[in-house]
Parts: sequence; C-alpha cells; structure tokens
Amino acid sequence: MNAQNNARNNRLTRDNAVLLLVDHQVGLYTGVRDIEALELTHNVVSLAKAAVALGVPVIVTTTTENLWGPLIPELRDALPGITVIERTTVNAWDEPRVVAAVEATGRRKLIVTGISTDVCLAFPAMSALDAGYDSFAVIDASGGFSKTQVQMGVARMQQAGVVPVCYSNVAVEILADNAAPEAQAVYAALGMPFASLVFGLKQHFSRG
Repeated sequence: MNAQNNARNNRLTRDNAVLLLVDHQVGLYTGVRDIEALELTHNVVSLAKAAVALGVPVIVTTTTENLWGPLIPELRDALPGITVIERTTVNAWDEPRVVAAVEATGRRKLIVTGISTDVCLAFPAMSALDAGYDSFAVIDASGGFSKTQVQMGVARMQQAGVVPVCYSNVAVEILADNAAPEAQAVYAALGMPFASLVFGLKQHFSRG
C-alpha cells in the first residue's frame, strides 16, 4: 500500500478533522429524492452538533441564496453565530473564501456534506483531494435529486479516492473513547434511540 493510501486510512480525530457543510438550503431540500427530508435534516444537524461538542471546526457555505433560498433553520439554530459563506460558484472549492477557511484550521482531513450529493458534495470533496486533503463524504447527511444521480456521484467520488462515510460513524470515530467527557453530548447530538439506554446503563454501573 502506498503512502498516499496509508494517509487516507489514518483515523479521523478531533485534532485533524474539519467539517464542511455545503448548500443545505431550503430550496434545494425540496428537490431531494433519495432520502426523506426529515431524516436528512436529522443527520446533518446531528453531525454538526457532534462536531461542535468535539471541538471540530465547522464551515458552512451556501450558493446563490436568491435562487436556492437560505440555510435550513434547523442547521442555523444548531450552529449559533456561525458565519455562512455565500458564493456563486457551483463547486464550493472554487470559492477562495471557502478554501481559505479550511486552510485556516490547519487540518488536513476534510469531512464534507452537500445538497446535492453528485455536485455540491462530490465536486469540493474531489477538488480538496486534488489539493492534498483527505476527503470523507458523508452520504447520509447529503441528498440528491434522484437515486441514479446519487449512485453515480458516490461511484465517481470513490474512483477518485474520496472515502464514503455515514454521519454517526464519523462522530463516533472522532470521539474514540466512550469515557471521554464529551461522550454523552456526542451521543445526545446523534439522536440515536439506543443512546438513552446506553447512558442509563452507565449511570446504573457508576452507582456501584
């Protein structure tokens, strides 16, 4: 296995990861067909909240809001005070302010979500890969306008070397240790039904 592939297999950590959320806008959500809007909203908001709990930088960008509408309110509420980078470029990586924001974090592992999967997610994920970043595409926190578009987008990203992931396994990989002080906040953010049972057991055994 070559050095480049070795680098891409390194773990995501709270020290090396940065989260880029691309075009989670009200108008674009109306066209999503491969995942239910409520599930998509849950997944991306959960990922954003988990990233905040873990101290992972979050960068948000929208495109042409007078055409596609504003950021979904659930995501804005989850990231109070966040500065949204509005751009006009199709590929978020073609906007210098987005690249500068990523570079400013000093992190080289880029976790990306986007609406749509085959464009707003795929294009910056592949461009960042070309720029020397390790790219991770969060498929279930992204959405596309048809299943075929999503399948082709994921296939193209994989062929380029982007790693497909899910919202929960990204957060748990970064958490790394269930004894970490952020664990309860992370699992609460992820909103997984079994989490309350897990922490109920934790409280039970801590009494002993």
